[in-house]
Amino acid sequence: MCTRIVWSVPTGGVIVGRTMDFHMDTATNLWSLPRGVERNDGVGGQLAWTAKYGSVVAAAYDLMTVDGMNEGGLAAHVLWLSESTYGARDDSRPGLSMAVWMQHFLDNFASVDEAVTWINETGVQVVPLADPATGLVPAVHLALDDASGDSAVVEYLDGKAVVWHSHDHVVMTNSPTYDRQIELLKQIDGFGGDRPLPGTNSATDRFARAAYYVGRLPLPANPAEAVAGMLSVIRNTAQPFRRPDPGKPDASQTRWQIVADLTNRRYVFDSTSRPNLVWVDLADLDLGEGAPAGKLNLLGDTALQGGLAGEVSGHFEKSDPLQFLTLSS
Repeated sequence: MCTRIVWSVPTGGVIVGRTMDFHMDTATNLWSLPRGVERNDGVGGQLAWTAKYGSVVAAAYDLMTVDGMNEGGLAAHVLWLSESTYGARDDSRPGLSMAVWMQHFLDNFASVDEAVTWINETGVQVVPLADPATGLVPAVHLALDDASGDSAVVEYLDGKAVVWHSHDHVVMTNSPTYDRQIELLKQIDGFGGDRPLPGTNSATDRFARAAYYVGRLPLPANPAEAVAGMLSVIRNTAQPFRRPDPGKPDASQTRWQIVADLTNRRYVFDSTSRPNLVWVDLADLDLGEGAPAGKLNLLGDTALQGGLAGEVSGHFEKSDPLQFLTLSS
């Protein structure tokens, strides 16, 4: 379920790709969230803040943000990790509901280093919430990346945040935990081992393919070619539509994928159920303090009849603020 890849282009620019893999539709729309909006932790209000940066985000069920980037050049991505354990709620630590966890970083920080420093200084705890569509409690980890090419993977194990922070941590998938993924990659030809590049949909195989191909991308002549290059790699890790295998009713398939150009502040969205690419240039959105939130209704997109395609910043409709799922919802 899901893959994230960071490409620091040798000739300049940082491009990030990500797939959203899930066994059911996540009812995802894009939102523009301006600066100056007041938000809280969703678990009691001990932690509150005013958004310092505007952002464009992908929101599942219009209740939780699962991917996005801000105008400071920071991007964030929520992916599945079955091993996640968040621990019993400890009121001595600040907490963030899982629904607003990612958004807190986009609201407050422009760099991975700033975000990681805050995690380490506060000991913040993630509080899981039930998926509104299934009633099940997700188990997830978080990737952060910025316009300098810096990267971090944040996993909660035994109730504590484990942070993998380095420009070298350019790939992230799912199980096992990140330290094990790094060790398993060393078995692959080209990374120190002799195993051929694997081809299944497993998280470890997708990790290996993503690491292999992002390191072999040709130099792009322009930002459009850089986005196309990342799309070629991220699509290689995508999971096709398929009937679930016997005994595996929750087999994932790729629902959508994004490419974020962190240098040029462009966010590209590619649905697997619609034929058209759409993208947003953050400079063309009104993210100023006092501006309304904007919603791009992808669920109502009739792309087969010539609907949304290309640059779509002008198609965001004014909306009430995004209402995040809370512990009391």
